[in-house]
Amino acid sequence: MNAHSEQRLIRLHAGALELTVHQAEIPLDELCAFGSRCNPKRGFLVISKVLGKHIPVRPSLMHHTHELLARAFVSAPGPALVVALAETAVGLGQGVFEEICRQSGRSDLLFLHSTRYRLERPAALSFREGHSHATEHLLYLPTEPRMQHIFETARTLILVDDEMTTGRTLEGLAVEYLHINPRLQAVLFACLTNWLSSARHAEIARRLGVGVEFHQLLEGSLSFVPDPAFEPGPTPNVTGRDDFKDAYLGVDSGRLGLCGPQTPDVDHLVHDADLGGGERVLVLGTGEFAHPPYLFARRLEDLGWDVHFQSTTRSPVLVGAGIASALEFIDNYHDGIPNYLYNVVDKKYDRVLICYETRPLPESHRLPQMLGATSLFF
Repeated sequence: MNAHSEQRLIRLHAGALELTVHQAEIPLDELCAFGSRCNPKRGFLVISKVLGKHIPVRPSLMHHTHELLARAFVSAPGPALVVALAETAVGLGQGVFEEICRQSGRSDLLFLHSTRYRLERPAALSFREGHSHATEHLLYLPTEPRMQHIFETARTLILVDDEMTTGRTLEGLAVEYLHINPRLQAVLFACLTNWLSSARHAEIARRLGVGVEFHQLLEGSLSFVPDPAFEPGPTPNVTGRDDFKDAYLGVDSGRLGLCGPQTPDVDHLVHDADLGGGERVLVLGTGEFAHPPYLFARRLEDLGWDVHFQSTTRSPVLVGAGIASALEFIDNYHDGIPNYLYNVVDKKYDRVLICYETRPLPESHRLPQMLGATSLFF
């Protein structure tokens, strides 16, 4: 890991961000950019260049980051529960989980991701992401007895997010999980960028009262000075339907538990996409449905196409700095909530393939028409 210290001053619409990189496996400029949130709670956003959320990324680069992060957890005491935070880190978490499975050959691992959707079953726990414009997260009990046993008896909890600025969200999740499983022995944190101070690391360890480790691709510190003249604008509606139906979801990608790598049959989707030779392709996931579309994008890349991947998001971010362009549209989950797609309209793709777990699509969802894209249903 490169231990060369580096200081930066990032000027954003929302204010000035001062940061110091202490050590990094991937250089700062290759790992992330920055932007301004449309959110009075926190003005800045760390925008990953390897996550496949706000910036299009080659699937092979995403896979490389999964491999790098997974190395730290291969020998974690089992059984182990891996939890990823919706929606931004859903794909990252599942990718890391699958790499742990492959590198270790273990079968005592369970993956879950949090969700903003109220399914037709009670949640195992809820926690809050205080700085987000959509604060509530739900975590559901797995449906299969073996998965339930791991959930309730895990010795190690591995929490995955794209970045840690204060650590409060993951800390709150760990506290709630300890109420369910007081026999937990260790909480291991995984992220792309960790901006926590050593004092904050120690504070989290004291509060949890179990073994705590932090693993990341870049470790640093930051401080943000808001611009008092900055007006973030109105916060979009994020109130989902109370009568959300499981039937809207065509596949499960981790809300109800996975015990091994996903192997979706994507070759028929390759056929359905009807791609021409040499075409430059963008594959889009939608909201929390990120990992199966990423696997599809990896398959296309392996077959020789020039492929980039990213997914849509609920997060409103201003154009500027790391955000070159933005599209706003109504979500595909029948919630009527604004969703966004960044850094795409200025790119030159021959084909755009949008991947959905929801069927049918609501009439108000117009993203395929906006992009002239092909819709693929998993």
